[in-house]
Amino acid sequence: MDTQTAGDEITLELDDIQSGALHERPTPYVGTYLLLRVDDREAGRELVRRLPDVVDFGRIAADPAGDAWVTAAFTYQGLKALGVPQESLDSFAPEFKEGMAARAAELGDVGESGPENWEEPLGTPDVHVALAALSPDPARLDAILDRAMRTREGLSGVELIWRQDCYQLPTGRTSFGFKDGIGQPAVEGSGIPGSNPGEPPLKAGEILLGYPDETGSLPPMPTPEVLGRNGTYVVFRKLHTRVAAYRRYLREKAASREEEALLGAKMIGRWQSGAPLALTPDEDNPELGADPKRNNAFGFKDDLRGFKCPAGAHARRANPRDALDDEGSVDVRLHRMIRRGTSYGPMLAEGVLEDDGADRGIVFVFAGAHLKRQFEFVKTQWLNDGIFIGAPAEKDPLVGTNDGTGRFTIPQRPIRRRLESLPPFVVTRGGEYCFAPGRRALRWLAELDT
Repeated sequence: MDTQTAGDEITLELDDIQSGALHERPTPYVGTYLLLRVDDREAGRELVRRLPDVVDFGRIAADPAGDAWVTAAFTYQGLKALGVPQESLDSFAPEFKEGMAARAAELGDVGESGPENWEEPLGTPDVHVALAALSPDPARLDAILDRAMRTREGLSGVELIWRQDCYQLPTGRTSFGFKDGIGQPAVEGSGIPGSNPGEPPLKAGEILLGYPDETGSLPPMPTPEVLGRNGTYVVFRKLHTRVAAYRRYLREKAASREEEALLGAKMIGRWQSGAPLALTPDEDNPELGADPKRNNAFGFKDDLRGFKCPAGAHARRANPRDALDDEGSVDVRLHRMIRRGTSYGPMLAEGVLEDDGADRGIVFVFAGAHLKRQFEFVKTQWLNDGIFIGAPAEKDPLVGTNDGTGRFTIPQRPIRRRLESLPPFVVTRGGEYCFAPGRRALRWLAELDT
């Protein structure tokens, strides 16, 4: 097969691409993440041989609330357990080969968020295969989970070692109370529109291997070509949210419930309804927040000083949009990726300010072709550092590596406001770097004879 080069008309080989790499999760949703360990190479290959009967490929889905689907991915240790030749293993991205736990200090996963405190077996060499199942309702989820579990029948050398169930909270929002899953880029050739009409589709090579990316080049790809082409790297992170601490902090800093809502919006960059501060800076607009044609149609170039949406707000840090267009050295499109967030654990009842001890939070999944300049760059340079916004001492107020000494600046007239002593509101419970191969790559893995 000829490798596509820059300038060609992009036609994605959708039948070879896992649906989960491009397809938005349904709303509402229920989901389950499973991690498997391969103790016997032949049993592992038999599992891979059965996966194409469970994993979905080629979905374009005009209706995002369509049928349920399963995505499969492998860690570096998993590919090693399957007997992938060393020459091929060496061709993967360095970050993938090291694994997330080995890169924790660089990512800011230290202290309570450090690998020594992660939920077992996350971050250990035992994690080999990851399966993600998503569905619009429990009945269909049960059906596809049953199919997925049957791939292990009779395989004593493949063990289920971890499970995490997720679901959309009754509010339709995250545990912090904010509408989520709004901002997704379009990918050229996918047929799936993005959520911002002002943002051109990303070149396919930003997300999928084997296609030109935004630089006009082909991203480095694992070898042989059949193994790497149409695959994508997947970042998996389980994040515990300290909802009570977040509510208490806002309560302490605000003089009224209205000011609480405003401070929360300033920290996030959106009101709880999803309405962006860039479009409605002074009051919430639930109708705007619920409108998918308008709630992501904005930029920050007309608000460079952050009077509408602070430059340090979470949503603006994660995607600065056109705010950095004049910087010259920063091309925001090189750091875009597919982002999926799913909630786990029970809601903390409205108004409760004391922690109830329950484990609740978000499972974040990111997909892209460049681990280093996508996920790792955003995490280290934009979320954990404030240099790019001229505030080196400030981190993301919600998910940054704050330790109780952090601060967050809210530009306002006549005098800016600073929120001091930001505690950690999010604690990393674990994570993995994975690779989601194409259909032909699964066949190649299953037929290995090493």
